[in-house]
Amino acid sequence: MFSAWYTGNPLEGFLSLRLRSLWFAALLALLAPLCAGQDPVPLPQKPPPQNPAPQGQAAQDQPAAPDQSSQGQSSSKDQPTSEEDVPTKPPATIQPPQGQTPAKPAPQNRAPQNQVPQNQSLIELDSNETIFSMLAALNTCGYDQDLTISDAVRSNVRADLQKNLLNSPEAESARSALCEFYQGHVASNDPNRNLSQYISLALYVDGPPHFLPRTKEEDLPPDASAIALFGKLLEPFYEKAGLHSIWERHRNDYAAAMKRYHEPLQKMVFDTEIYLKLPSSQYLGRRFTIYLDFMGSPNETDARNYGPDYYVVVFPAPNAPSGEAPKSALKMEQIRHTFLHYELDPLAEKHYSSIKRLEPLLQSVKRAPLEESFKTDISLLVTECLIRAIEIRTAGGKQPAQEAMRAQAVDDAVKQGYILTKYFYDAVVAFEKDPTGIRAAYGDLIANLDLGKEEKAAAAVQFASATSPELVQLSRPEDRRMLITAEKRLSAGDPKGAQELAQQALDRKIGDQGRALFILAEVAVANKNRDGAQDNFQKAIAATQDPKVVGWSHVYLGRILDMKEDREAALQEYRAALNAGGGLPEVKAAAERGLQQAYEPPAKPQ
Repeated sequence: MFSAWYTGNPLEGFLSLRLRSLWFAALLALLAPLCAGQDPVPLPQKPPPQNPAPQGQAAQDQPAAPDQSSQGQSSSKDQPTSEEDVPTKPPATIQPPQGQTPAKPAPQNRAPQNQVPQNQSLIELDSNETIFSMLAALNTCGYDQDLTISDAVRSNVRADLQKNLLNSPEAESARSALCEFYQGHVASNDPNRNLSQYISLALYVDGPPHFLPRTKEEDLPPDASAIALFGKLLEPFYEKAGLHSIWERHRNDYAAAMKRYHEPLQKMVFDTEIYLKLPSSQYLGRRFTIYLDFMGSPNETDARNYGPDYYVVVFPAPNAPSGEAPKSALKMEQIRHTFLHYELDPLAEKHYSSIKRLEPLLQSVKRAPLEESFKTDISLLVTECLIRAIEIRTAGGKQPAQEAMRAQAVDDAVKQGYILTKYFYDAVVAFEKDPTGIRAAYGDLIANLDLGKEEKAAAAVQFASATSPELVQLSRPEDRRMLITAEKRLSAGDPKGAQELAQQALDRKIGDQGRALFILAEVAVANKNRDGAQDNFQKAIAATQDPKVVGWSHVYLGRILDMKEDREAALQEYRAALNAGGGLPEVKAAAERGLQQAYEPPAKPQ
């Protein structure tokens, strides 16, 4: 985020020697370097800063923990209030034998719904054959983004695939089916957004050789739901094109990439948790996973949150001529941004009622170029402002020039709409000087925020015209079910309820926008608003690649045009329905009826 002027240790100059030595003594035993090649490789977890003591009694002969609010007395905010707050032992550090990486079986794909054991918090560095398979397939279908600056492994895999395709008509046939689907489901002109939906799907499907979703449609992330059929097409391609053999052939390349990441990842976790004075092991049943894959653009990073699980997919850049990749190429800033979400999101959830009082601030950011989610969810806005304040505060050293750059970065963040960045930036300056950890200090950070003062400051902001998109994509269960619930309400005779949910999904850009528009069009049909229905069906066709939505929209448009006695235009719509959704029996039957005879609405019962 601040790579243009980020240098050296991000925490240099901000942590007291006393605090550093205290944490270092507690964590040193668990920070032995890991070798590359494990599958998966847990990064070392940090234990609580002191040995556990009986509840209500301080541990004997131990120094005060950094997150205690006072010597010899526990703050009520530090006491565990739920299972997630109870500290736990870290998982054992896995160290493979020195020397050559042992052969490994094919990895099992980890879907987000897998449960993490409730006695540990996992931080893993891994590769994933399912992600590799999907991305390798897309590389044969025209996904060439930044190919010339990608690691040589990407070109080598593509060459291996091309050779197998030339030698197998069955593989070429499977590729053609895949590519037809891929080219028919372009999400936007942004190639990374197109790639992102396939990464989303990869996290929710079975691992090789089958690629079917592990969950119901309503439990899939919206972007994955729109392309769920891709997994079925990937299965024959995976087999016929010999993808598993290609994967095995390049396993050492992936092991070498993971080795490059081990030390900087360990340092990032170590430094971040020291700064926050918050070991990640204090949150149970949660997981932070970094996947490395060569088959995407090294200029992109994909990060997402599914409930307790956080994923970052990184596409490693080639090594520099010296044999080492520059820090910016490792995408450590993006990984750390996601890790800060992993650490701080649970605190926002715990203090939801305190944060809710800040909701009037959402009116202040209506004019800002923020993503819609930040304009409708105060918890998201608060957390993002705090994270950006921490990132800015820990960038660089104490030199006056760098302090001036930090002040400018704070001002830029506020102008982009992150209006609480300045408040949190000033607050964390005081936080750094106090031994209290972020878990104990968080409540006061929110309580001390003067709502009236911040509203007044926000009203004076001249917002920028644009902002960079947020890295971490959220997928909440209630969001994923929103459009399905809207459809159910419409079927149950509640068009008003359906309209409210569909409009909310449209405003917040949740799920397939074409599907939301289709529901609004159906509501207009139910309300006998012919012109409104026609307009929304046309918008739905332009906004989606879903053949069901496109096909039925054309059918409905044909019927509306028949009712307007424009038979020629209606016939064009029915033909378009056959072309778009002819593979769906219901759409095909409805379109053929429309071609044979002009539509007439059902007669009213006598």
